[in-house]
Amino acid sequence: MWLYLVVLVGLYYLLRWYRERQVVSHLRDKFVFITGCDSGFGNLLARQLDLRGLRVLAACLTEKGAEQLRNQTSDRLQTVILDVTKTDSVAAATEWVKERVGDRDYLSGVPSSLSESLAFLLLCEQGLWGLVNNAGISTPTAPNEWLTKQDFVKILDVNLLGVIDVTLSVLPLVRKARGRVVNVSSIMGRVALLGGGYCMSKYGVEAFSDSLRRELSYFGVKVVMIEPGYFKTTVTSPKALSQGFQASWNQASPEIKELYGEKFMANLMKSVDLLETTSCQDLSLVTNCMEHALTACHPRTRYSPGWDAKFIYLPMSYLPSFLVDLMVYWRNPRPAKAL
Repeated sequence: MWLYLVVLVGLYYLLRWYRERQVVSHLRDKFVFITGCDSGFGNLLARQLDLRGLRVLAACLTEKGAEQLRNQTSDRLQTVILDVTKTDSVAAATEWVKERVGDRDYLSGVPSSLSESLAFLLLCEQGLWGLVNNAGISTPTAPNEWLTKQDFVKILDVNLLGVIDVTLSVLPLVRKARGRVVNVSSIMGRVALLGGGYCMSKYGVEAFSDSLRRELSYFGVKVVMIEPGYFKTTVTSPKALSQGFQASWNQASPEIKELYGEKFMANLMKSVDLLETTSCQDLSLVTNCMEHALTACHPRTRYSPGWDAKFIYLPMSYLPSFLVDLMVYWRNPRPAKAL
């Protein structure tokens, strides 16, 4: 009995390994649009795909970030300024992408024969192979009672509504190519360990991605989620998180400050400082998953890069709620007026 079970499990993983090694053809002809390329995962992925030969369309929030990225990559990579919280900016970036994937400037140097010219035109009108929704922020993050509605809106605008706006805007181009939508979620989209809008936004990305995957499967489009653990990026910057905690504490009412106490705040700051040593510095663990999602014939539905994601947070997400609650209570500081 056990022998048969082991053989079946072995065959399953062997088949999955074989399927996941199959690579999409003509990658050098495919366009990929990535948001949040100023730094972190987006920046590294843009450079990684450029080296692979794909036609990268990189969206940056600032001109400085765009210029730095262009200086590190080939002439194939093109950049655009994009603020995912502004509908006008998303619309302008969408038009820019449309021009690139069907850019008539590419027709300079087209072969003279009719058949080759038609083939080249088809290449220029192939659509958008990949969309990577990577842009995101993590602050302000704090216990929910310390925050205002606007604090939640600030994160949701970028991490969730921005993802939805960009996706719906370029979706016709992705459908045309029968391509991929890769949404960067987080392990915090599986286990809510923090107050504020971050975990809420990532739970929303998970729900949006699940529904979108089922809807677009009829049209040959694959939707993938990336759920990283803790990695050393601007999102997990101890300095930014500490400043966010301090700002939220400063705006809290005297009643809230009395309930939680100064010691709670100090312990919270210490836990943030631990991120500096516990966060993984190898961002390629995440970007390799993104690259596989874009280039493999059979990508996974979810990728969970990072040992903490695989062995701590994912198992936690399947535990009964009371056990998860106990683990969070043990990990977090205790308010001064706790019962």
